Amino acid sequence: MKLKLIKLSLLACVIMAFVNCKQGNDRKNDVAENKLNTEEQALGENNVAYQWAHTALEATANDTDKFKPRPTITSRFLGLIFTAMFDAWSRYDEKAATVYLDGVERRPQDEQTIKNKEIAISYAAYRAMSEYFYSDSTLFRNKMKELQLDPDNHSLDPTTPEGIGNLAAKMVIEGRKNDGSNQYGEVEGSDGKPYFDYTGYKPVNDVENNTDINRWQPKYFSDGNGGQFAPGCLTPYWQNVKPLLLKSSDQFRPGPPPMVGSEQLKEEVAEVVELQANLTPENKALVEFMRDGPKSVQQAGHWLIFAQDVSRRDKHTLDEDVKMYFLVESVAMDAFIACWDSKMHYDFARPFALVHEYYQDKTIKAWAGPDKGMVEMKGQYWRPYSPDTFLCPPFPSYVSGHSTISGGCAEALKLFKGSDEFGSEVELVPGALTEPDNVDDPVVLKFPTFTKAGEMAGISRVMGGYHIQADNIEGLELGRNVARYNYKKFLELIGEKEQIAQVNK
Repeated sequence: MKLKLIKLSLLACVIMAFVNCKQGNDRKNDVAENKLNTEEQALGENNVAYQWAHTALEATANDTDKFKPRPTITSRFLGLIFTAMFDAWSRYDEKAATVYLDGVERRPQDEQTIKNKEIAISYAAYRAMSEYFYSDSTLFRNKMKELQLDPDNHSLDPTTPEGIGNLAAKMVIEGRKNDGSNQYGEVEGSDGKPYFDYTGYKPVNDVENNTDINRWQPKYFSDGNGGQFAPGCLTPYWQNVKPLLLKSSDQFRPGPPPMVGSEQLKEEVAEVVELQANLTPENKALVEFMRDGPKSVQQAGHWLIFAQDVSRRDKHTLDEDVKMYFLVESVAMDAFIACWDSKMHYDFARPFALVHEYYQDKTIKAWAGPDKGMVEMKGQYWRPYSPDTFLCPPFPSYVSGHSTISGGCAEALKLFKGSDEFGSEVELVPGALTEPDNVDDPVVLKFPTFTKAGEMAGISRVMGGYHIQADNIEGLELGRNVARYNYKKFLELIGEKEQIAQVNK
């Protein structure tokens, strides 16, 4: 009997050893398979999220060509497109919550595959882009076919990636229909005109008469055919648009700008004149790079391009890109809303008018135009370093949109990556967009950190003559405040509570 028990114990040990060995091998196989899946993922510019971001940039450039620059509007388009993609992706993530996609359950773990994520975000991107960039529907259909997806699949089945993608876009579109943007011209007093100003804003100063030097004055542009026109204020109601993640447009409103009679304004206007009079080839290239030219993608698109630089550099997975693009574009969208709150609240003058006031009948060195270069002139003839057809942004100055969006998106990228290192660079021909018959040799602009890239964008607007330093400094800070707030909301959405606690320290 004793011998029998010993044999049974030995047999049990052998069985247990076999089972443990098999389980260990299974675990190793699972780890190996997961590792293989990660390694087999399309990374950087090859992942599907990156590809849709590239398509969104192409559509943004086309929108600029069709409708002229409208940075507020295109920032909303990009913000909502990447929100739809984020919401669709979240149903195939272990922890992420949704922004607008209600009533759709998270899919089981065995369905949380790269393929399902690719399908879901593709349908979300396709439907959202077709809504906002409606004139480019063929571009988006072709992209779906390239990905071997059916653009005519309108399923709303919440158990399939196609249905989840379509639902994500549908709920974003419906949720934002009456958000104050007046996209459909349905706000009372719009007469059916999309993006019509329903607030009835009228500038204190008209193009001929500047009765209050502290306030914004419209300016004449060339129409390119020998005539001139004075564009009205761009979306003067944008502060009424509902933010994506911010509580309100005035949440971080800065204090007032320096007014005429203050020493600060006198010094800052003098700085604008001095910077322009001494523009180097590198300065000109920076002004043009940040101003952008034909097929401009505006500031929200500019920082999407920078985000894609990061994706290529770090070989991002689809998951990383979906999250990064959503964060960056949420900041761009909300930063524009916050920026317009400040612009329309203070209705502050631009250097174009301020230089004329401070240097009336005084001889200064300044840029006289595309074929004239730097000359001595009377202060009342001073102009920004810009083409005749787009002399100066047609809306109030304080705070700078470039500074606000660049400060915010730079901060967002820094927070997302946990590092300020950037390392992007671009080669440009100075003067190519402003004075094409008087260009300099190519120069290379380097952006060592995200923060430096944001600051370079901001100071370029002072160099170009579009803003004073107060517009820039307060804009950078406003953007960073938006980014820090949105980053915390972003961490909540992706389920990273521990990181929120660290940010709050």
